[in-house]
Amino acid sequence: MPILEEVTQHKPIGVFDSGVGGLTVLKALRQRLPHQDFLYLGDTARVPYGRKPREMVQEFASEVVEFLLKKGVQAVVIACNTASACALPELAERTPIPVWGVIEPGVEAACRMTRTGSVGVIGTKGTIASGAYQKRLEARGLKVWAQACPMFVHLVEEGLVDSPEAELMARYYLGHRPQIDTLILGCTHYPVLHEVIQRVTGDSVSLVSSAEVTAEMVKDALTPASNGEPGRITHYVTGDVLAYKHTAEVIGGVEGELIPLDVTTLAREQPAVVESQVAETPYRIV
Repeated sequence: MPILEEVTQHKPIGVFDSGVGGLTVLKALRQRLPHQDFLYLGDTARVPYGRKPREMVQEFASEVVEFLLKKGVQAVVIACNTASACALPELAERTPIPVWGVIEPGVEAACRMTRTGSVGVIGTKGTIASGAYQKRLEARGLKVWAQACPMFVHLVEEGLVDSPEAELMARYYLGHRPQIDTLILGCTHYPVLHEVIQRVTGDSVSLVSSAEVTAEMVKDALTPASNGEPGRITHYVTGDVLAYKHTAEVIGGVEGELIPLDVTTLAREQPAVVESQVAETPYRIV
């Protein structure tokens, strides 16, 4: 991907997920682009995307990107494995700004890291069932083992990352794995469980964080401005604001302005009123 024009604090990058897992991607982006403004949209009113039909997820992603375009973003990061699997590359082809997902960066990193050609991927039921990672990895000639780990999301959001339950569940999901040397954490919640997963797999297995490698890819494609001022973060939330704030704090989310957004304003048949119907009273994440 070619280097883009220099970014500025006042032209934000849009990031979205169906929930709060994408905050791990936002955090990784912030570490690499500390002077950049970001808009994060958590579509929590319609979470989870993984259990919904592909066509519905495509529609949701299109609506979110349309909203972010109206907010003047210069690029979009789809910080959701399900939306990345369902909506790319079609969405990227018709969007006038760069759009990145989290799947391709993870696949590229795994291909670089594997020594034996045997790679594993873990994710939600929807992501694993879609075969998005498996198909791409197998097309590169790799041998792939895949495992859905649905309870990992609940462990993260309930603040049980360091609990005995987390280790027990990790051993349950990963104990029967074949000989692999690389494991893709194919859900944006999973980097929060990095330590327990590494403990269970052992140091011989390299873990690939979709959040970290996606952020690295975005940074490499941009020529960031640097004026010494920290970038601003604005969160738009379609669901319950207090629930979002609580879960963001549990997983170590970032600070910033938090604005409730009526999910009906994302409907594509109402593009003219998206701006005017956003709630005017912001909250603060502290």
